Formats: sequence, structure tokens, C-alpha cells
Amino acid sequence: METNRRNFIKTAAILTAVPYILPSCLTSKYAGPIRMGFIGMGIQSRYLLSKFVSEAQVLAVCDVDTTRRTNGQKWTDKYYNDNPHKGTAGCQAYEDYRELLDRDDIDAVCIATPDHWHSTIILLALEKGKDVYCEKPLTHNIQEAIDIMESVEKYQRVLQTGSMQRSAKEFRVACELVQNGCIGKIDHVEAVFSGPPAPCDLPEEEMEPGLNWNRWLGPAPMRPYNSILSPRGINNHFPAWRNYREYGTGGVGDWGAHHLDIAQWGLGMDDSGPVEAYFNNGEATLKYANGITVIRKEDGFGVHFFGSDGEVLVNRGTFKMIVKGETIAAYTGGDTKDTNCNAEVRKAEELYLKDAKIKLYNSPSHYADFLDCMKTRKKPIANEQVGGRTVICCHLLNQLYYHNEPIKWDPAKLCFAEGTGNPAWLTRDYRDWTKG
Repeated sequence: METNRRNFIKTAAILTAVPYILPSCLTSKYAGPIRMGFIGMGIQSRYLLSKFVSEAQVLAVCDVDTTRRTNGQKWTDKYYNDNPHKGTAGCQAYEDYRELLDRDDIDAVCIATPDHWHSTIILLALEKGKDVYCEKPLTHNIQEAIDIMESVEKYQRVLQTGSMQRSAKEFRVACELVQNGCIGKIDHVEAVFSGPPAPCDLPEEEMEPGLNWNRWLGPAPMRPYNSILSPRGINNHFPAWRNYREYGTGGVGDWGAHHLDIAQWGLGMDDSGPVEAYFNNGEATLKYANGITVIRKEDGFGVHFFGSDGEVLVNRGTFKMIVKGETIAAYTGGDTKDTNCNAEVRKAEELYLKDAKIKLYNSPSHYADFLDCMKTRKKPIANEQVGGRTVICCHLLNQLYYHNEPIKWDPAKLCFAEGTGNPAWLTRDYRDWTKG
């Protein structure tokens, strides 16, 4: 394992710097549409299903809740009955994800379960020869991220993390401006997201009808049912399981996974990461080997790059660029009627990036990018290296909050450094849910 890990790390920078093409013997050639299965049928998965269903044939859905999986099955069949030119009805519904993964006729799976389930399903899917689209944050802990990065390489699969901000133009242009030195040498980045999760202390409630609670908990500790973790029926909100350490990664792994991902991209750290996590004046901070820091903020613009000659600020649908005190482009929403985000992004792009030396991966659709990369066998925009190293940033911050002591990190060896940290923090205890 350690030898494989060292060999993997040596090639990681190369693999993320250029298009990654599998040997011709492993290249998939699809005579028809890509065939997909969906695991976890909550609100996010329903959104993802709506994005994939017209471009891939959805053969199966899976959820431990009868209502949600039946709803996903019926919705899929209705879509194909209403749009027969897009596919054929006959979607199967499963309670056990392993039965879905055992199907040889499924090429890829979309995983949108609570965080604590991600790696268990991903690793089996890769072993079974499936390509994987998995929601962010990619994993529940650091070791799972390492395991997934290694497993994608071992099984030569395609994995896309749901860090879809990378497929939005305002974020790509912001990172190109930063990487091309348009605001000078970067000093620090501010990223806005909420804090870590807390230990679960929810009281017991009457069990939800039709829910296999043992399988919902899976590798997490056994505890009584509470509807905050798994709401009854077809919920139209994002459940709060992410606020509890046993199942989620808190705001750090939720919006933090999005904004830290953009910070990593802008800093050119997709194949690396921070070397230290610590508190500075009460603010959780990640520090890179070049001295640049990324600081978690409660309030702000989303992602805010500070350079020696200016600033770039970006969030969904908003953008601002300042050079030597002059606002070059700005759209912050609100009552602004004479411009829009695309116009302001284009203005900055035309002024500063016309002859740019660095051009970043341009993905106009996060979902089409995944399907296209399944066909070409190239690395997608938010591949396992991107998702894995971004989520490690999240986990380092969470461990900082949990233990309130500085952490040194080696992003090449993917381990704690200089006697800091504890190997136990890399992972968690896994319950054998199959005996429940």
C-alpha cells in the first residue's frame, strides 16, 4: 500500500496537468447512451437525476427509504414515457446499493447519500468497474480521500466530484486572472462558509415508516431515529444530517468544499495542498508552502483573492475585480440593472486574459463533462485528485476545530508532519451494519 501510494503521488502532478487518457484496451466505446444508476434519492439526487436523465439512460435508483426510492423510480419512468426518444421506461428500485452495483449493464453511478456513506459506495463501485459521479464533499475523512484517489488509479475509472462551481464561467475566469498574475503576487485568500459539525445529540423519535434505519446509519454508530437526520416523505429541503459529525462535515464540508475548491484552483494547488492549519486571531487558517494563507470567514463575498496589485472576488452569479485601487469590473447583484455577471466577467476577460499564458479547463456543463470524459477516458474537471485534495483541506480545518491545536500537513506524502496530529484523526471507527 505505501509503495503504491508513493508511486501514485509521483505521477499525480503529471496526471492533473495534462489530459489523462487510458490505454486503448481500457477505453470504453458506447454504442448507445451511457447507462446510469442513482444511489441516494433525496433532494440533491432528484436535481442530479433531472440533469442526467436526458443524456443517459437511467436504469436503476436506490434508497433505504421506500417512499424516496419509489418516487425516483416513478419519476424516471414517467420522464421516459413522456420522452420516448430519450430512453426507455423500466427503472428498477433497490434498497441495497450492492444489488445495483452488481448489475453488469450499469456503466456509472451517481452518489448523493449523506457524507458518511460516500467512500464505502464509491470504493465498491470502482472495484465493480463503474465510473462515479459523487456529490461533494467527496469523503467523510482524510483516509477515505486517499483511498479513493488510489482506487481510481488502480481500477482506471473516471470520477467526477460535484464541485460544480468549476463549471461556471465566473469562477474559471476569476482563477485565470489570479493564476496569470493579473492582480500581482497573491498574499492571502478569504473564503466564506460556516463552521464544523457537532456530535449528534438528537432525541429519539418514532421511526419513519418504510425506512431501513440500520442501513441509513450504515458505518456510522447506532443511535435512535430522528427525523432531522432522515425527514419523512419527499422532503424539499436539505436535511440537517450534515451538521452532525457522525454523518456530515458541517458547513466546512458543505460550502467550504465549494469555496476551498476555488481557492485551490486559483492558487494552482490542485495537485498539492496546504502545509499547516492553525488559528490566527481566532480565525481558522490554512497555510501553503509558498506562504499564502486561506482564511475562513463568517461573512464576505464567497472567495476573495488579495494580491499585491489588486483583488478578485467571486461567488455564484457575482464577480468583482479591482486593480491598483480601480474597479475594473463589478456585479454584486441587488438592484444593479445596467449590467450582469456575465457582462462584467467578459469585461475583465477581454481586458486581462486575451493573450493569457494560462488557460484553465473550460467545462460549460459539470454533468456533460462527466459523460464526455466517460467516453474519452480523460480526467474530468473535478476529478478524484481535485475532489480528494479539496476535501482534505476541509478535514484539516475540521480537525483543527475538534482538537484546537495546530496541524502540520505533508501534501506530497498525504500525512501529518513534524509530530503534529494523530493518525486516529485520519479516519473513524466503522460499524458493521450488515449484522444489524
